[in-house]
Amino acid sequence: MHNGVDSGLFQQTAHSPSFFELARRMGDHGRDLVDFCIPCNPYFPTSEMFDELAANLEMMLKFYPSDADTITRQLARVLGLNPATLAMANGSTELITWMDHLWIHESVAIPIPTFGRWTDQPMETGKRVDMFPLREVDFFQLNVDEYVRFIRSRGSRVAVLCNPNNPDGGYLPRREVVRFMDELSDLDLVVIDESFIDFVEAEPAPSVALEAAIRPNVVVLKSLGKNFGLHGIRFGYLVANPGLARKMRGILPKWNLNSLAETMVFMLGAHAAEYRESLRLLARDRYSMGMQLARVPELSVYSSQANFLLVKLGPGVDGTALRDHLISRHQVFIRECGNKLGMSNHFVRLVVRPQQDVARLMDGIDDFLQPSWDDELARRRDAQSA
Repeated sequence: MHNGVDSGLFQQTAHSPSFFELARRMGDHGRDLVDFCIPCNPYFPTSEMFDELAANLEMMLKFYPSDADTITRQLARVLGLNPATLAMANGSTELITWMDHLWIHESVAIPIPTFGRWTDQPMETGKRVDMFPLREVDFFQLNVDEYVRFIRSRGSRVAVLCNPNNPDGGYLPRREVVRFMDELSDLDLVVIDESFIDFVEAEPAPSVALEAAIRPNVVVLKSLGKNFGLHGIRFGYLVANPGLARKMRGILPKWNLNSLAETMVFMLGAHAAEYRESLRLLARDRYSMGMQLARVPELSVYSSQANFLLVKLGPGVDGTALRDHLISRHQVFIRECGNKLGMSNHFVRLVVRPQQDVARLMDGIDDFLQPSWDDELARRRDAQSA
């Protein structure tokens, strides 16, 4: 136990503990906690937008929100999409849960490692989960042809593809995702999870949401919390053809979105320029942070198009020990990947953050590795004097 944090807290689920729970356990130290674990956008909303939200806090907490259809229509206007093709929910995980109940009847294929709810949710309801391992030797890159052959060989009736993938940030070009959908037009459902698509800079307009709206069996999943840095509000949405979208809207509660979510959706249209600037700044920080991490000999950094970086630790470097050291000594919270299917604790996922936070992370990593560097220096000195 360090600073009131029991390491067993990290073994309770396949996910990391919440920032709130961890901060509470740390007491006074929790006030200084820097979060490199939960993927969000550090540059959005802006401070001015938070001031606007704060000014309306009493109203948001005292009064009922509008119904989900009203909020969804406004989101459609902001995005330039047909509202008949959208369904909005209390976070993308609520949509994953209902997709499992509505459309996954027998089996689902999913590449691993990936977001844990894509494997956990269908297994909890007794479905067969066909896991397609992404290989470290291939840098966890997905080969569409191999994945399609795997789906056919297993007879999977639903297929999921996360793009960019979590936890590695690997990105599949749009043309490959379209080809994937074309190859599997006979399945019950194809899900493209685009929770991190807004952070992609590899090509313009990487989303396949418009394609999903005109296909009979495709759903695109989006997470507004990850894009806008507002996980606490809990809002996400899907894009699909009007029939599928209507079926999802029909099963969700009429008032499933809160007043904070409604207020934020109605603010978005006036702050599009600030959002675009936040994505530019994050891409800049992703490159800078990756370069700083790559200079450490014990770290191997994977190329990412998301708002996080996957890092493999060198031989003898334990991810669990590094995580606990960073929390207890430096109040830095990272995602150690030992409880992710297809990974081990030799991998950590680090959210992209501004330079002042990265400097604290790097100090903590250097402090953790210093004893091994001292041992190596002593070994070399002994070898020279022998």
